[in-house]
Amino acid sequence: MNARRGAVVLLAPLLLTAATACGGEATEGKPVSAASDVAAKHNDGDVMFLQMMIEHHAQGLEMAGVAAERAPSEDVRVLAGAVKATQTEEAKRMVSWLKAWSKPLKAEHGHHGHHGAAPATSAREIDALKEAKGAEFEAAFLNLFIAHQHNAVEMAQAELKDGTNPDAKAFAERVRESRTDQIRQMLGLLNA
Repeated sequence: MNARRGAVVLLAPLLLTAATACGGEATEGKPVSAASDVAAKHNDGDVMFLQMMIEHHAQGLEMAGVAAERAPSEDVRVLAGAVKATQTEEAKRMVSWLKAWSKPLKAEHGHHGHHGAAPATSAREIDALKEAKGAEFEAAFLNLFIAHQHNAVEMAQAELKDGTNPDAKAFAERVRESRTDQIRQMLGLLNA
């Protein structure tokens, strides 16, 4: 196994561990709260973070799904598969938290723009990705997904600064760390 592939294979369990941590299992000896426990204390920053991240995850899942099927490199397909598994579980957890708080899953259109919300990946960019072929596809996916995950890091940092719910903030910290690792990984794949 070459070094690049080994690094991607090592990333997959890390991403799956992050997904498990969001699913109510114990992490580092401490249980992660279930949705009913999350209802305690939250603010508008927590709600905004989850609403934005649910939409962000939907875009990420769409892109990762295409890459898992079409990327020429096994390294990129493995990475995309791990992203799909992790973000599917994370999205379920975020939905359960918003429901526990009796908050809508989506904010009114454009509502978060004045809060400094990170720009979403555009439908045009995703459509262009779907049209790309071969090595061009792989470079397009990696570049687009690096920018996409950078937006997740920015949203997580805003939650860490502005949020109050301990579980949402812990989730934001995991997002910040895991997406930063993914970005490093993808830069390595892109520059190999």
